[in-house]
Amino acid sequence: MNADDGVSGEEGQRPSDDASMPLTAHLEELRSRLIRSSLAVLAAFVVCYLTAERLITFMTAPLLRLEASGLTVIGTGVAEAFFAKLKVAFVAAIFLSLPVLLWHAWKFVAPGLYRHEQRYARGFVFFGTLFFLLGAGFCYVVIFDIGYRFFLDQYQQLDIRPAIRVSEYLSFSAKLMLAFGVVFELPVAGVFLAKVGLIDHRMMIRQFPYAFLGMVVLGAVLTPPDVISQVLLAAPLTVLYGLTIVLVYFMRRKEGGEPEEAEEDEDDD
Repeated sequence: MNADDGVSGEEGQRPSDDASMPLTAHLEELRSRLIRSSLAVLAAFVVCYLTAERLITFMTAPLLRLEASGLTVIGTGVAEAFFAKLKVAFVAAIFLSLPVLLWHAWKFVAPGLYRHEQRYARGFVFFGTLFFLLGAGFCYVVIFDIGYRFFLDQYQQLDIRPAIRVSEYLSFSAKLMLAFGVVFELPVAGVFLAKVGLIDHRMMIRQFPYAFLGMVVLGAVLTPPDVISQVLLAAPLTVLYGLTIVLVYFMRRKEGGEPEEAEEDEDDD
């Protein structure tokens, strides 16, 4: 018996207004959510721009604390400092407005879900924000230290003093932090997909070899070209994958998924 089969009445039905909603209405809803999300980012951007100097100091700290010989952070264009402030303020605005962005993302897909599935909005926003920040924090504390140390060592081997462009550095660092934040959403995405019945813990266990290969490839793409950094991404991803399996398993048990497994075992016999 599927866990969703136990839901009866209105709770087990998809909203009727969504079934009859035309494509133009979906597009209008998407437009509305995008406008509200953009306004949230804009408001956060204004706040972050007022503290852009502190944000740049925060972002450059992982590089400067390595104390590499001759290391300097430079600007090579007239307007580079101004655009560097805009860039770091925009990235910070995404982090600051993330709960709002996740909320509108959920509200856009919610009409297509069962009514009992629509109750998970707060959990999705909270844990989505939490794991995103954990991923970005892991990148800032661990990956930056090892990755930038590796890159600066290449200068030392060539006996060249590194002069790092501030705009280039901020772009590279921001992309890494955003990438790690997205990657750390794996448990949230896994639980959500399990809630709507698209995956379960047995499927995830069976697909683990392929998932692990994908993690290794992702680690090679997102991190500097050294084995240590790749392992530093693949290792937490593997842990997150295992955590997702455990969460999905206990979620299925709580929702009464065990009878279904028992029936399948009897059918196999």
